[in-house]
Amino acid sequence: MPAGTTWPNYLKFFTAAMISMFAGSQVVHIYYKPLNDMDELVQKEMLNLRRGLK
Repeated sequence: MPAGTTWPNYLKFFTAAMISMFAGSQVVHIYYKPLNDMDELVQKEMLNLRRGLK
């Protein structure tokens, strides 16, 4: 195992790291709401692409 740790210790650390990563990303999405304006951003970029192709 990495760094000479046992399987149970490694799995505990891996599980704790995975849960904290999931919880952190959930908090970011609840607090900052990064995807609320996604449709507007996509429409703006599509318009910019159309202008650039002409």
